[in-house]
Amino acid sequence: MKSSAHKQSGPHTEVVSLVESILSQAVTSRATDIHFEPTAEGLVIKYRLDGLLAIMETLPKAIADNCVARLKVLGGLLTYRNDIPQEGRIESEIGHYEDVMDLRLAIFPTIYGQRAVVRILYQNDQLVDLTQLGFPTSVLNILQDFARQCQGILLLTGPAGTGKSTTLAALMRTILQATPGRSIVTLEDPVEIRIPGVTQVQISPHGDMTFPVALRSLLRQDPQVLMIGEIRDAQTARIGVEAGLTGHLLASTLHSGTPAGALLRLVEMGIEPYQVTSSICAVINQRLVRQLCDQCKIEQPDQTFDAAGCDQCLHTGYTGRILLAEAIQLDRTLRQAILKHADLEELEMILAAQGRDTMAMHAERLVSQGNTSRQEIARVLGYQQHTTSNEQPN
Repeated sequence: MKSSAHKQSGPHTEVVSLVESILSQAVTSRATDIHFEPTAEGLVIKYRLDGLLAIMETLPKAIADNCVARLKVLGGLLTYRNDIPQEGRIESEIGHYEDVMDLRLAIFPTIYGQRAVVRILYQNDQLVDLTQLGFPTSVLNILQDFARQCQGILLLTGPAGTGKSTTLAALMRTILQATPGRSIVTLEDPVEIRIPGVTQVQISPHGDMTFPVALRSLLRQDPQVLMIGEIRDAQTARIGVEAGLTGHLLASTLHSGTPAGALLRLVEMGIEPYQVTSSICAVINQRLVRQLCDQCKIEQPDQTFDAAGCDQCLHTGYTGRILLAEAIQLDRTLRQAILKHADLEELEMILAAQGRDTMAMHAERLVSQGNTSRQEIARVLGYQQHTTSNEQPN
């Protein structure tokens, strides 16, 4: 992105206008995060567009502190403390922007000054149903079957920012529609998507009500369906597995690169293998890849497409993102391997022999349909994983 500079040492009103402009342009561009990064030369402004950071401009060092101070005022933070991390919420600006549900602010001190990140959460009415998210049929069927069950656990895996919260919210809506009248409670940090008909609880990272404390207490509130934003520790994992074994339906996320890795991580957290095999219904692994811009994508001799770049896509060649996903269910062979404390390599070999619809297969379909490029798939999945299988499932 082209860099530009603003006038130095302007009055307070100029800084107010400048920060408002940065926030407004980010929302217009559908950025999900704004980074204010202090350097020796100035304050670098970056937008996260479709998952990647892009430098938008560099502000003079003379106004860097004033810009961050303005953000702290908007977020209700302590302007006189520049030596500690702070987190807040920019309340006053939310109503100014269409579709913006929340603006989260985080401040962190560095050697060149305070670094600020604003996370923008949008309300997207087009992503409220599982059928709208772009899951392959095999994965969608597993999710819809789980929504009709009475007990068990479904885990979503993948790095941060891959749409897991959106999937969980859509799953809760599906459960409401499939089996009306069930008591559904969620524990989230933070609550990102409002779901009508669901009791949502926000867990504060610095409060006394931690995930384990809240989850244990909730089990005495007669819930039938539980959603935990993330299983972060062994205590939460143990209570969650107990819930899944005692008549509750539970969905959560777990940071892991692969579905097999998620199963092993539960064992590493102290969950007995027999509890894993008895409670886990399925593991969904998902990623987001950038979608090629329809206005400028270039067809190649092999009938796939590459990114080019135009004004409409801000010269990135991409606009928006689409879902990649795969799922595993625990069959007899996989359960026996877990009970025998199989390692990751053994579990991966068992899954490879199942003939299931893998993420690599889903990626290849999206490339062949002209939705994304091979370069983008390689960036997200890694070249080796993408090229492990180009076969289509039967």
